Amino acid sequence: MTTPARRTRAPGGLSRRHFALGLPSALLAAGCAAPYRGTGRPGDPIVLTLLSHYASGELKEALQGPVDEWNATHDRVKVRTKAVEFTDLLTTFMVRQAAGQGADILHPYCLWNGQLVRAGVLRPAPSEHAEEIRRGYGRAAVGAASVGGAVYGYPTEVQTYALYYNKRLLREAGVAGPPRTWRELEETAHRTAKQDRYGNTLVQGFGLSTYDDSTTVGQTLALLNAAGGRFVSADGRSTAIDSPAGRAVFDLEHRLVVKGASAPGVNVYKAFASGQVAMVVSAGWWTADLKGLMGKDYRDVGVAPVPVPEAGDKRATLSTGFMLGVNAASEHPREAWEFLRWLNSEKVGVKSAGKGATATRMSALQVSVGSLTGRADDMRTLLGGAGDPNLRPFLDALAYAVPEPNVPGAQQAKSLLRKNIEALWTGQQSVDEALRTTRRQVDQEVSRSW
Repeated sequence: MTTPARRTRAPGGLSRRHFALGLPSALLAAGCAAPYRGTGRPGDPIVLTLLSHYASGELKEALQGPVDEWNATHDRVKVRTKAVEFTDLLTTFMVRQAAGQGADILHPYCLWNGQLVRAGVLRPAPSEHAEEIRRGYGRAAVGAASVGGAVYGYPTEVQTYALYYNKRLLREAGVAGPPRTWRELEETAHRTAKQDRYGNTLVQGFGLSTYDDSTTVGQTLALLNAAGGRFVSADGRSTAIDSPAGRAVFDLEHRLVVKGASAPGVNVYKAFASGQVAMVVSAGWWTADLKGLMGKDYRDVGVAPVPVPEAGDKRATLSTGFMLGVNAASEHPREAWEFLRWLNSEKVGVKSAGKGATATRMSALQVSVGSLTGRADDMRTLLGGAGDPNLRPFLDALAYAVPEPNVPGAQQAKSLLRKNIEALWTGQQSVDEALRTTRRQVDQEVSRSW
């Protein structure tokens, strides 16, 4: 199974580090006591199960905090968390549902939502919750949590894509600042690229990498969106990548590889941190990891919006995300939705963000582990003026990012796209062949009966 981006040994596999921001004190004070288990007798509390991929480390602890707070302050409804590794999450949803053992509350990667809705796993949000979600979150987050115009859950983590660049490498190449257009991007990539006398890559000008989805599909779709293109058509029944915008992206990446400005076999995560990549498009989670990996050299890192084809073009980029929704088979949907509202919409005090500052528990949770949510107001409060300025472009992008298409078959379509992008980069396919093969394979996948 492929993944959206690195996320706590799930999408991408790198480690997390905390921002210098704490969870609300009520969340931190709570322990990890086992939740109350009902006996089934009249008057016994309802026990809801929440299944996620927050299986270990700081994410497990971060989620357990508000769950413990809820259990300590609510007598009638209790919540018990269950977790599996991300690579097993979709299969677990489907298998447990078929066996009649599905959890009450599910935490899927939004790419899967179309498949889960088609399989009867997710329950549409009641009108009052749907309206609260539409009102409280950015358009991309709402779109990712929706299928066919209906909202199915509360967005949790939302990742937008932007251009990371190494200020020192650009300066040494005589480049004053990050590129704003594709022409500038290509020129900067060639000026910053370096090879030894044997032709081995010393510095990638622009970091194309076959390492994972985030560095293959993610940045390609970010560039595609910036060009006004889309991967899947509006009706979700065919691919739209074989278009002028799609061709322009594939042409750009092909030129970068052929002319030596990009070397797809390099692990861009390690190479950028060690000063061997001048520019790369990636998601906002990476900032926290780079701080830890680079130490004082992190001062060389800058972040800018994804370049657009021509000056004056409208900005756009990619967003990925997760959401919390309610199982269609849950016997206690009203209670499950109330817990999700409490977790995702109710504001609490955040002392670390200043006197009188408030944010939702989920936003505080995500920021504490180096992530963002789709609530721009919460993010501005939690990140504040003292936060890392490199996070600002990702926060700004919440207003113009385009969510991944989540039609039935989206996961397989993404895997097929990655395979063809890699074939293009490694010289196994031409631009025409890659576009044609992607169109044929993805059309077959998204148009078939599920």
